[in-house]
Amino acid sequence: MTEEQAALDHPVRAALVALLRSRGTVTSTEAARELGGSSGLYSFHLRQLARYGLVEEVAAEGRARPWRLRGVPETEALQSSLHRGLEDESYQHWLSVRDRAPQRWRRDQAFSEVVYLTPQELTELGNAVRALVAGYSGRDQSGRGPVAAVARFFPLID
Repeated sequence: MTEEQAALDHPVRAALVALLRSRGTVTSTEAARELGGSSGLYSFHLRQLARYGLVEEVAAEGRARPWRLRGVPETEALQSSLHRGLEDESYQHWLSVRDRAPQRWRRDQAFSEVVYLTPQELTELGNAVRALVAGYSGRDQSGRGPVAAVARFFPLID
């Protein structure tokens, strides 16, 4: 594993890189609002990513400190691993703060089901869920909060 990949082998940093890929630039405050957590947490991890030359500060007016990507290696296996780590860490964080969340946000939607599929149907199911979730992206945020949408479909091998 290269030094750059090791720097990305942290779920918070992986989330920051994904957010930067989608938005172009982001401040630690914006990252906290989008991903949950504190701006201090994201500020620390942005500085760590900068230390490895993966992100850089963008000139800005006032106190804002926006960051952008410089050149992050991306392989499907690396991204998949990083996303799973972020999902696991985010869910554990949710469980630890759920009782302190505003009443309207104290529940989640989780289910588990074993279904019998062909490899092609497995791919189709994944694509259908992605398409469904994509319909909720890019909408007005007023009255809404960030929600992690996680689906894992995998064969149960004997």
